[in-house]
Amino acid sequence: MTTLRRSATRTLLAAVLASLLALVPALTAGASPTGGVWSGHAMPEDNQWRGVAHGNGVFVAISSNGTRQVATSTDGATWTPRTAGAKALWKSVTFGNGLFVAVASGGANRVMTSPDGITWTARAASEASRWISVTYGNGLFVAVADLGTNRIMTSPDGITWTSRNAPEANGWISVVAGSGSFVAVSPKGTHRVMSSTDGITWTARSAAAQNYWSAVTYGGGTYVAVSVDHANRVMTSPDGVTWTSRTAASLTNWVSVTYGGGRFVAIAAAGASQVMTSTDGITWTSGAASAANPWRSVTYGGGVFTAVGITGAERAMTASFG
Repeated sequence: MTTLRRSATRTLLAAVLASLLALVPALTAGASPTGGVWSGHAMPEDNQWRGVAHGNGVFVAISSNGTRQVATSTDGATWTPRTAGAKALWKSVTFGNGLFVAVASGGANRVMTSPDGITWTARAASEASRWISVTYGNGLFVAVADLGTNRIMTSPDGITWTSRNAPEANGWISVVAGSGSFVAVSPKGTHRVMSSTDGITWTARSAAAQNYWSAVTYGGGTYVAVSVDHANRVMTSPDGVTWTSRTAASLTNWVSVTYGGGRFVAIAAAGASQVMTSTDGITWTSGAASAANPWRSVTYGGGVFTAVGITGAERAMTASFG
């Protein structure tokens, strides 16, 4: 009996040890219980990758410098360089109605379009404003700028653009299409939110706090904006009009937020914790990035979250959530 008990004990200890060893990968290389396991990936060129979007089974990243300023990937991990439609300071890319559209803050042509992310055509913006963000919804592309005479432009096809008046001359740096409304946020100004039901006529709204609001997204019936400063670095809204302050997972420089697979994911440009996640936009949990890089943009597609950054050995990272 003693021999049998010892054998059983050894078997139990071996099983426990095997279980603990199986946890090691999840406790290293950018993991947290609900923050996902993030894996780093090399980009094809050491550019400053500023924006990323997903459409038709393809991730597209754009950069503000470099020889080839576009990269594509089917999984967010393996990337192929592509030639942009023109040399420009590309800042944001979106997908809608079968078309990728990117905008730039500088350059002769500040819009480019592509049906597949591979072949790009330069387009003329409505004016030479500093276009920072672009989105698609309700049959319309909408872009916002942080500097210029008119800081909104719209297009039904991504090719022909029309300038629109913003309600305040703020530095609008992020725009999203939600349920029946477009919403944009600004890091400065009296009103740091504006909304529109048609993308043409806009109304200034009061943010939950006078933060440096850097990004806004929509999902699960909620608008969520993130900030790089102040105590409460998240705010939420059911309609883009009335906003409520929320507590971020950490006081980090949050610069981009997206929604997919039933959760919000935000990334930061700097800080000890550069990822946070939430299923409702209200309660947030910290996660670890694959590396302490200055991340700039995150998107979701095909069950995968993909982020890109401006420096580092691996300037892309991906995560999936069960």
